Amino acid sequence: MMLYRTLAVMALAMWPLIPIFFIPLHLKTGFWRKVGLLTYPILLVPWFIAAYLIVAYQSLLLGNMFIFPVFLRIVGWVSLIAGLLLHTWTAKLLGLKGLIGYAEIRPAGEYKYKLITSGPFSVVRHPTYLAHTLLLLGVFLLTGYPGTGLLVILDFLVSYFVITKLEERELNQRFGEKYREYKREVPRFFPGFRL
Repeated sequence: MMLYRTLAVMALAMWPLIPIFFIPLHLKTGFWRKVGLLTYPILLVPWFIAAYLIVAYQSLLLGNMFIFPVFLRIVGWVSLIAGLLLHTWTAKLLGLKGLIGYAEIRPAGEYKYKLITSGPFSVVRHPTYLAHTLLLLGVFLLTGYPGTGLLVILDFLVSYFVITKLEERELNQRFGEKYREYKREVPRFFPGFRL
């Protein structure tokens, strides 16, 4: 049970990094380009605070565990492993600079970043965010903590309705018609399904 609790706390503490970093980054790309590399410490400090508070008050977030049937735990393992594999694949294609939003903070034209449309990016436009949701779903089904279940829902809502839309606005500006064509051909989040 301690392993499950540790897994749940890690997921809860790591997740805020995504919205705390990427929402401001995509909302005001021009501003962060002026700030440059100082963007990282400026946006990471709030995440460190959030992570500390989550770890400090984990008992409030975790509560009692749901005991899921074996079948759902197996689905949890499959989801967790699929999320890890998908995230690893997208990380390999994006590279470190792509994963950490480097193109968004460098002056236009200084960093040459190409539009990636191969691999999982040929199936959905945002496989990294899909990987996060799969990982978190796996954590919930394995741990059974209500806080991780709420995190799955929150992750999907924030990723799908906020972060990906802001990111697409920036990608439209950066890649123009090439991105708009890609957007018409490939669904945002779910393979073969447009929401």
